[in-house]
Amino acid sequence: DATMLLMPAWVPGAFAGVKIVNVMPGNSDRGLPAISAEYLLSDARTGEMLAMINGGELTARRTAAASALAARYLARKNASHLVVAGTGRVALNLVGAHLGVRPITHVTFWGRSLDKAQALAAEAAALYGIAVEATSDLEQAVRKADIVSAATLSSDPLILGEWLQPGTHVDLVGAFKPSMRESDDDVVRRAAVFVDTREGCTKEGGDISQPLASGVLAPSGIKADLYELARGQHKGRAEDDEITLFKSVGAALEDLAGAMLAYQTATSETAC
Repeated sequence: DATMLLMPAWVPGAFAGVKIVNVMPGNSDRGLPAISAEYLLSDARTGEMLAMINGGELTARRTAAASALAARYLARKNASHLVVAGTGRVALNLVGAHLGVRPITHVTFWGRSLDKAQALAAEAAALYGIAVEATSDLEQAVRKADIVSAATLSSDPLILGEWLQPGTHVDLVGAFKPSMRESDDDVVRRAAVFVDTREGCTKEGGDISQPLASGVLAPSGIKADLYELARGQHKGRAEDDEITLFKSVGAALEDLAGAMLAYQTATSETAC
């Protein structure tokens, strides 16, 4: 069940890099992170190796950053209650990133292990200084949420469309294989659908690829990707009571951008 991912990207004449990711679903039973990764950044002109960057930290930060960027266009401006499904490495980053773009005052964590969710809630409360709780009842949490962010390795839907209230924004960052899924067909039917990249999400993420295969979602039903949102080619959320869905599977350019920022920040601090 393990997966190795190789994600190269480059900016001609500037930087090139590759992330190597090992995804091990069984590691939760071993008390280890499900994802292990490293990023190698190079000079694209000379090929010189410049930096080795912790790939897990890079992935968690860039994943959360992409979700928050999408939320700037898709979540209601007054969204204040964030529900995070999943207790993995990215969970804390999702809270911090969404806090940067929306007035989040209340966070609810759900996980298959309530103990892990409670520990994460305590850490988030101390780190961000807002009201944070853990729950074993995902349905009730989702029914009260303004933003639902799912970051799991689930193969079966966790978020059901019947739970969503008007105006909810659904952010799906886990389930990176066609066989994996975090939302059901009703979520897709009820929501305006957006993706990080069409090429990636229509082939890799089950939340999009499965509805496309079954006819629940037509290719034209994908309103826009992150590129189009950021360039103003689509305005994003149309009205306050619209349900929106953003699915991300990750893109190598996100990793490169994060690695470049980390390297440039570190070298500028060293120079100072």
